[in-house]
Amino acid sequence: MREGGVHPLSRMLLAALLALPGTAYAHADTDTDALARAITAGDIPGARFALDSGTSPSQPLAYGESPLARAIETQEPAMVALLLKRGAKPNTADAEGLTPLALACERGSGAIVGQLLDARADVREAGPDGSTPLAVCARFSSAETTARMLSMGAKADAPDTRGQTPLMWAASSGNVDAIAHLLKAGAKVNRITAEGFTPLFFAITSGSGDATRALLETGADAAHRGPENTSAVQLALYQKNWRAAEFLAERGLVAPAAFAEHDRNGEQPLHAAAAGGDDALVSLLLAKGANANGLTGPSRIKWVTEANFGMPPAPVPPTPPLLIAAQHGHVAVMKRLVAGGANPAFVADNGVNVVLAAASGRSAAALEEALALAPNANVANGKGVTALHLVLDGGMHGELAPMLRVLAAHGARQDIANQRGTTPAQMAEGGLATVKAVYDQVFGQKGTPVVASAHP
Repeated sequence: MREGGVHPLSRMLLAALLALPGTAYAHADTDTDALARAITAGDIPGARFALDSGTSPSQPLAYGESPLARAIETQEPAMVALLLKRGAKPNTADAEGLTPLALACERGSGAIVGQLLDARADVREAGPDGSTPLAVCARFSSAETTARMLSMGAKADAPDTRGQTPLMWAASSGNVDAIAHLLKAGAKVNRITAEGFTPLFFAITSGSGDATRALLETGADAAHRGPENTSAVQLALYQKNWRAAEFLAERGLVAPAAFAEHDRNGEQPLHAAAAGGDDALVSLLLAKGANANGLTGPSRIKWVTEANFGMPPAPVPPTPPLLIAAQHGHVAVMKRLVAGGANPAFVADNGVNVVLAAASGRSAAALEEALALAPNANVANGKGVTALHLVLDGGMHGELAPMLRVLAAHGARQDIANQRGTTPAQMAEGGLATVKAVYDQVFGQKGTPVVASAHP
């Protein structure tokens, strides 16, 4: 150590000691820190002690969050009650402009929302995006909170900056009771956002058939067209909301011409229903006049891919619902379509028939049904690919062995080469070991794979 000074190493050790928690040199936490920790831990006595020590219940915490907002995040009603009793302000927004009431609505606890309303939280105070607590509660909280906020003066039809109203928020979560309260309070059932969405479209996207029904029964316009000229039934099919699509068709809310209309994917309603496998909906669409042999059209979707990082999917030739149902493994729908007039002998421009469509899926039952409709296990598409090629190319999955057994039982050959000169036996030999093991078990392949032969 140098005379009259402190060695640099000593200064470093002193700094380290000061930084260590639990030592005599450690800095004491502020009262606000103690309150924040107690709220996070749900420690009511600890929070009460911090408040008794003089900490303000409205003192901002880190990132501009209020103690009340922190308590709401923990969803602890007793902590919220303590802070409100000690004077926490129910209308103090955080640094992002979110009020305690809006946050409570988003977190969903009706009890906490009720506490804030009891404390006279402002039900009309909108956030930076224009959304009101009523809108947020209509989506995330109970219908009772929606009703109470309306009774306290919340505006039923106040739009946010996107033009979305509380009714749209309620519809987006399928909150049927909140929808009823808002409609009774004067919310407009056919209001349209700048992007072209109505409450009905939000209800459809929620996946709730009941919410869709509730709006349609109170005057929602089923003929409205959204972005890209999308109809209500098309949207229901995009969202796999089969009950909404069924209700629209059943009530005659789908124009006859719409059954032949192609959506942005190039599909008619029956194609989408066949892919989804909903037998009841397929049956209804057929009864309403959908064409069992209607063909898909070109997709209007524009794919954007980076150079050397992927390619858009290859165009699909015009395809009927039967082939789509076969590919997706829906046997009941396949039978329903054939009963409704679907042509089992159809062959697409690329040479794919119902057998090859089923072989590209993952259902042995669908493959068996396809072979009952078109009994040729060795049919090939335009590239010489057979059903056995397709099944092997699908990799390892639970239906691999059953599908291979179906093909073997129907006489599928291992020696038919595709346009590249590759036979199914060679594919199995050069592919995944797990797939080869299953293939060998079914076909009894041993040693050198079967060489290619000309297609029969």
